[in-house]
Amino acid sequence: MPNNKKIKCLVIDDEPPAREMLKQHIAGVESLELAGVCNNAIEAINFLKEHPVDLLFLDIQMPQLLGTNFIRTLKSPPKVIFTTAYRKYAVEGFELDAVDYILKPISLERFLKAVNKVLQTNLSATQAANEIKENHTEPGHFLYFRVDRKMVKILLNDILFIEGLKDYVKIFTADKTIVTKHVLSTLEGMLPSDEFLRIHRSFIVAINKIDSYNADSIEITKHELPIGRLFKHNVNRVLNASSAT
Repeated sequence: MPNNKKIKCLVIDDEPPAREMLKQHIAGVESLELAGVCNNAIEAINFLKEHPVDLLFLDIQMPQLLGTNFIRTLKSPPKVIFTTAYRKYAVEGFELDAVDYILKPISLERFLKAVNKVLQTNLSATQAANEIKENHTEPGHFLYFRVDRKMVKILLNDILFIEGLKDYVKIFTADKTIVTKHVLSTLEGMLPSDEFLRIHRSFIVAINKIDSYNADSIEITKHELPIGRLFKHNVNRVLNASSAT
């Protein structure tokens, strides 16, 4: 996302005071643009069909459909900041790769802290994309990663799996392992979705490198990788489809 482009935001909350507070906070940040406001997740589903956005401010405890379940219905969800009065959903929220999780009532200071995380993620993604573009002559075949002050070329076909380590990722191939500063969710967006599969908040695997799998884990070479509870449905769907073909 270019730095001069505003981040289009959608507020989804069934409580009028919370909606108004978020609208005021968004209006006060130059880099944000309010694209719409929805009272519940069902309204949001219909809104997003016609109006793509970059960021959701999403309540969790809503009638008809929980915010966490709503995110799972989206094939390619925007970035999400959960806004809720309940602490109990925090772990589940972060397992869904939320940028942040804010407890109500939402102060301007806490709001800005969350938004800064989004801005920093966008900046990192832009810088990474520019580095790759400058060094990438065969799109889709390889990527370059910064390792020890140099750019290291990794063939996509050589990747076995990738492990996320907070602000770093560890990329495993058949003959080497590299560690580079990267956000796993950002790297996921750079990989071909028909070749790589997110199986856990900390793991992405190359589909054609999977040796075996069951309901709880995937085996690649001698590595047994866990399948996250929130990823099981999609993993089974993808792998069952691959088996059928």
